Amino acid sequence: MRKRIITPSQMGSRLPDSDWLNIEEIAEVEITSEDAAHPIESALLPGRSGWLASGSGKQIIRILFAAPQRIQRIWIHFEETSVERTQQFELRWSPNGGESFIEIARQQWNFSPRGATSEIEDYSVDLTGVTVLELNINPDISGGSALAYLAELRLAS
Repeated sequence: MRKRIITPSQMGSRLPDSDWLNIEEIAEVEITSEDAAHPIESALLPGRSGWLASGSGKQIIRILFAAPQRIQRIWIHFEETSVERTQQFELRWSPNGGESFIEIARQQWNFSPRGATSEIEDYSVDLTGVTVLELNINPDISGGSALAYLAELRLAS
């Protein structure tokens, strides 16, 4: 038997193994904003530091696939270590280039620097013919000035 001791910070933030899609090669990405030091590629490509919005308020990350995709797994990792806030996100997909959307999930999460600093969602889905995947983020449902931050977003077929 092999074993390894992990710290509490490693318990929930490790990306599980899967055959992740290379979004850089198969899609275009539209975003409402981004901090120059934390572009969207930083959340969509392995080994990066995550995406940060350049301003407060609701944000949209839209992945436009060059050809329809089959998606069977969606892994999302949000982090917030400094501001107590309630975030809501909606994940949805389109089979027709964004003319209509089907909701996958709508989730709220209470971030607290004293404990709940990381949210990880791992969705097992069976979506065929996906032309657009959209993530809508409201970083603070109370209307505060928090910035949206997405540590990682991965898709698998």
